[in-house]
Amino acid sequence: MISSLRGRVLAAAGGSVVIEVGGVGFHVNTTPAFALSTREGHEASVHTTLVVREDSLTLFGFATHDELDVFNLLIGVTGVGPKSALGVLSSLSPGQIAEAVQRDDDAVFRKVSGIGPKTAKLITVSLAGKLVAPAAATPQTPVVAGGAADSVLAALTGLGWSERVAAEAVDETIAAASDIEAASVPTLLRLTLARLGPAQQAGRAR
Repeated sequence: MISSLRGRVLAAAGGSVVIEVGGVGFHVNTTPAFALSTREGHEASVHTTLVVREDSLTLFGFATHDELDVFNLLIGVTGVGPKSALGVLSSLSPGQIAEAVQRDDDAVFRKVSGIGPKTAKLITVSLAGKLVAPAAATPQTPVVAGGAADSVLAALTGLGWSERVAAEAVDETIAAASDIEAASVPTLLRLTLARLGPAQQAGRAR
């Protein structure tokens, strides 16, 4: 079992990265947020799990062990395959998933591509009692949000947007988002990219 990888990033695009370890390039399926946070030629580390099928061996990797744990729980739910589980973690942080399960709120899972009403309900039922929702927001919440904002800003500038345009988009997104959304790097990145989408070409001008 390959539980983690650390090495030089050979390629990163969409929802995958290729990490070279000992002269071997490992293709890892991951969240768009993690892929965007890496830089070709730079070192990266990722927590991984190997999904074995009759005709394939597929690596899935995540920035944190919490994401990996939630991924493994999700693929244990009837009707949730690795791609769907990855889709959930691309849209929601482990904390948001835990809160939704705690509230028995399957609506958030229905918004994920490939997750239907029955499967969404199964997720909340199957994961009940297996996840711990984060504590209520404290005065430290803005610090967490700031860290997420910095990570998203770095990802956007790495994609070619000017720092000014990226910073404005991040600020506008945070202003319109909830505290939970603003504290989650994957969610904040997704919302900011959606805001930038209509003016991508103009936004990339330096």
